[in-house]
Amino acid sequence: MHISTKCSVAIHCLIFIFEYGDTQKVTSDLLSLSTGINPVTIRKIISSLKKDGIISVKFGTGGTTLNCPPNEITLYRICKAIEPDFASKLIGLHPLPSPLCPIGKNIHNVLNCSYQKISKDLCESLKNITFENIISDYHKIHHDYK
Repeated sequence: MHISTKCSVAIHCLIFIFEYGDTQKVTSDLLSLSTGINPVTIRKIISSLKKDGIISVKFGTGGTTLNCPPNEITLYRICKAIEPDFASKLIGLHPLPSPLCPIGKNIHNVLNCSYQKISKDLCESLKNITFENIISDYHKIHHDYK
């Protein structure tokens, strides 16, 4: 199963934007420093989040802000914004089973029966976790480590 690390980076960026976006200009360079990820990659992530309507980016001078309330942003929405086809890549199938073998020629269809259910269940779970939940977790953990 695979959810891209880009989704984790996107969540990191969103928490940073939520926490500091009202008091300072949040740029890709600043997010790069916080995440340890190249600014070019950050700009691609920011672009995907902007395209989905999750954030707004000020033209010219820069600066990023949340575009909607945290309770309206789900993990599913974030993952879908960053990698639109992530759900189809959650579970991989080995690519070249033998078509001459009775198991090999049917294994993809057999596995898809179970894998589709797992994928559906995982997507539903991602839809039930909001950015508001993540912010709450951040505040609990941040408070515990102060």
